Amino acid sequence: MRRARLVSAAVLLLCTACSGGADGDSGESTEKAAHHGAAVRAAIERTSADSVRVDEKIELKSADSPATYVFAIAGAFDLAGDRGRLTVELEDSGMDPVEEVFVGDTVYVRGSRAVGEDTWASAVRSEALTRYFLRAPLNDPEHLLRQVKAMRQVSNEGEEQVNGAPAVHYRGTIDHATATLRMTTETRQGLDDVREKLGDDMPVYADVWVDDKGRAVQVRLSCFGAVKAMTTMTLSDFGTPVKAKAPSDGQVVPVTAGEDVLLA
Repeated sequence: MRRARLVSAAVLLLCTACSGGADGDSGESTEKAAHHGAAVRAAIERTSADSVRVDEKIELKSADSPATYVFAIAGAFDLAGDRGRLTVELEDSGMDPVEEVFVGDTVYVRGSRAVGEDTWASAVRSEALTRYFLRAPLNDPEHLLRQVKAMRQVSNEGEEQVNGAPAVHYRGTIDHATATLRMTTETRQGLDDVREKLGDDMPVYADVWVDDKGRAVQVRLSCFGAVKAMTTMTLSDFGTPVKAKAPSDGQVVPVTAGEDVLLA
């Protein structure tokens, strides 16, 4: 519990120090940027119509600590059918992994601090909020794809290797409204206060890698400054079968949408 509070404090510091980053001026014309943006949106739509293997890493580092907190999320997700099963771990924490099962608009969570060890918490997926910068509510992969799909000022950064195959790397930014989508009021207010003091939009960079079949095979959101926040999700094994079944009613305890049911 103490480690979880430390993680929460470290992440909330991100809301008071994140600014700057790589050079976002690609020098490309508005027409080219629009063309690249359309390619990204088409790739995400194609990916969202399939089932995939999800491997996600969330890296968080505060200004006053040498430690980087790393969340590892993995599993299979039917993006078209709104079903999936994920495992969430806080690396090097000594905490047990948390299981998540997505079935339609309900997310079931087991192994969290909100309920007993053998009980599943359930939350309404569309109402869930996040208290953390660049972390989706309940680690929902579709939320992250929705944010990245809204990227603007898109440039083509060339070809790179993802999943052992070539993919075109696109880079852009997302606006403040997209970066804070479905954040708690407290966290959003913290970010708004910092923007007002800095007179800066605290740029959040978005990256998408598109394979030769026109699918988004990796996406990333990042913000760099005195601290670092980066979420990277790699998608593979397209068409993979997904087994996601709701637990029995007797094993489930409903929680409110804003309640923190995960390990941090």
